Amino acid sequence: MKEIIGKFLLRLEPNGKLQKLRPVAGGDINEAYYVRSKENEYFVKLNRDVDASFFDFEAEGLERIAKTNTISVPNVLMNTVDDQSRIHMLWLEWVDGTKRSSTEALLGEQLAAMHLCKVPGYGYTRDGYIGKLRQDNQLVDNWLTYYRDFRLRGQLEIGRARQTITGRRETLLLLLLEQLEKWVPDHPQPSLLHGDLWGGNWLIGEEGRPYLIDPSVLFGDHEFEIAFTELFGGFSTTFYEAYTSVYPLADEYETRKPLYQLYYLLVHVNMFGESYGHSVDHILNRYVG
Repeated sequence: MKEIIGKFLLRLEPNGKLQKLRPVAGGDINEAYYVRSKENEYFVKLNRDVDASFFDFEAEGLERIAKTNTISVPNVLMNTVDDQSRIHMLWLEWVDGTKRSSTEALLGEQLAAMHLCKVPGYGYTRDGYIGKLRQDNQLVDNWLTYYRDFRLRGQLEIGRARQTITGRRETLLLLLLEQLEKWVPDHPQPSLLHGDLWGGNWLIGEEGRPYLIDPSVLFGDHEFEIAFTELFGGFSTTFYEAYTSVYPLADEYETRKPLYQLYYLLVHVNMFGESYGHSVDHILNRYVG
């Protein structure tokens, strides 16, 4: 690996020499490394088991967020593949800093500002990924249609193929899809969403500035994003107070929050197995059981 990293370092620094290379823990999909030359520090993600679209989608998401000028993301420096080993690589700037008292409030305020940026509809303009699962996308003019037919129904089809969504779970999920219009709106204000915003997908940079990483971008209801932040924790009261001071949540948010969390729980069932099945079944039983 050192030889490959060193070879591609020369594309960024023609006279660059690799001074330090160490693995970075925290992900279960990609290999990740801290890379240091004499002049710069880098974060490099590698994957042997994906095609070019995998890192293309992530790089596009980071660049799209950056263009909003609302919240920081690491600069994309190189998105490439080693022809010999067929290892795909995404080179990003290294982000490292110390949390300040203002960090979590900034995260909430800046995320809300990103969500207030205008976007052209619901869904997305290309297929993407959520974790390591392929996510079919299409740009449509109705959020309910996109969420039902592309997000929930997409995970249903994956679950059928993997035998993780069968029997009563499958029956209730189909029933929920038929009744989803009771709870999910047709035309909320569409927002640019990070799409995979759990507590491990933001970092602290210089001067305590928050950075978003590992996006799975889409255009959709901002409440979909906030619901996921609440699913596994990792966000403070300060974050939510700052967010809602800029972009309030609707009165109906608490009613539909579990339905937005359902998508991510289905993803986890399909990726990691039955340890998430009880949570899926609990939501299905609450609404249509």
